[in-house]
Amino acid sequence: MKKLLYVLTSLCLLVGIFAGCEKPNSSSEGGGTTKENYTETAFGMNLEMVYVNGGTFEMGATEEQGEDAFDNEKPVHKVTLDGFYIGKYEVSQAQWEAVMGTTIAQQRDKVNSSWPFYGVGDNYPMYYVSWEEAIAFCKKVSQMTGKTYRLLTEAEWEYAARGGQSQHYKYAGSNDIEEVAWYEGNNDKWYEGSNSDKKTHPIGTKKANELGIYDMSGNVYEWCSDWWDVHYNNSPTVNPQGPSSGSERVVRSGSWVSSAVSCRVSFRDCLFPDYRDPILGFRVACSAE
Repeated sequence: MKKLLYVLTSLCLLVGIFAGCEKPNSSSEGGGTTKENYTETAFGMNLEMVYVNGGTFEMGATEEQGEDAFDNEKPVHKVTLDGFYIGKYEVSQAQWEAVMGTTIAQQRDKVNSSWPFYGVGDNYPMYYVSWEEAIAFCKKVSQMTGKTYRLLTEAEWEYAARGGQSQHYKYAGSNDIEEVAWYEGNNDKWYEGSNSDKKTHPIGTKKANELGIYDMSGNVYEWCSDWWDVHYNNSPTVNPQGPSSGSERVVRSGSWVSSAVSCRVSFRDCLFPDYRDPILGFRVACSAE
């Protein structure tokens, strides 16, 4: 009887220990915990957010980027990030209108009312949006929810595009760009599933990357929070935020008119923060608190 009581007591202790532990983070180099994905319903926009575990990765022109890499992607350097949430999709036109109250036509008219549209519909990515307007979107959602919505830092963007700790692919989720991106190379292919029809396409119609995030290669360029820094020589290694000042902001991902080279996970470019264009949109991040 004593032996039986000892076994039962030991089992109870083990159950209690395991019940009190959080799920381990299998993709994080340093351990940590995995938070739940969620859907933000403020403004009725159903913004799906994916949790990305923090960790350390090699940022820049890593080996799989080959000869396509540019000097501004160098040197390759280690970066360590805290966990964060990222939009599963680029912000859609319906979500933009729900929060900001302007349509794609009204945004277009801010540039030139004679310019054409390149994909219109609730599930198409929002474009003709400046960096300043993307920031305003994040602030409005933050004020409504009490959470901290923002643009991704450049380092967070690349880490998420690479699939967190995976880092195996040239593009976001594949070495075959046709699987994951709407870009210039499939503009003139008229078979079903591959023709981009010289415009944006509804979000999430290509393959997701390892984290279940869509369109981080192609469709529309995405604003990041950082001021542009032409090289990584002075970049901090922990949660880098970019320079404290500058004239242009970082953009990532390539677009529906970009070459495959511009859709790589390490490719980087910059634009003035008041710039609007039919190839330029954004996705949001949310700080994990």
